[in-house]
Amino acid sequence: VQLQACGGGLVQAGGSLRLSCAASGRTFGSYVMAWFRQAPGKEREFVGAISWGGGRTSYTDSVKGRFTISRDNAKNTVYLQMNSLKPEDTAVYYCAARSGGSLFDSPDDYDYWGQGTLVTVSS
Repeated sequence: VQLQACGGGLVQAGGSLRLSCAASGRTFGSYVMAWFRQAPGKEREFVGAISWGGGRTSYTDSVKGRFTISRDNAKNTVYLQMNSLKPEDTAVYYCAARSGGSLFDSPDDYDYWGQGTLVTVSS
C-alpha cells in the first residue's frame, strides 16, 4: 500500500489542523493505521492509531483529549484532527499502516509509511 499525507502547515498555538493520509490499494480496510511524528533531533514518536473499522483508537498521553484519529474506508483515507495545538506539537507527521489487528505504538511494527507533512505551531 502507498500512503500520501497532507494537511500540514503553520498555525498559532491554540489553533487546529486536520491531516489527511490517502492510501492506494483495495485492502485499506484491513490495515491498522497510525500517525507518528518526529521533531528535529528527536526520535520518531507514536501519536495514535486506529483499528480496521475505526472502533478502537489509541493515543499517546500528550495528545489525549486534543487529537482525534478517524478513518473513512470508502475513501481510503485516515485523518488526524489536531486541536489546541502547542509549540511542542511541532514536528513532521507521518502516517503508517500495518496488517494485523493490534494498535502497536512502535515504528518497527508498521510496514508502510507516507512521506510526512510538516506541522509548525508558533507561540
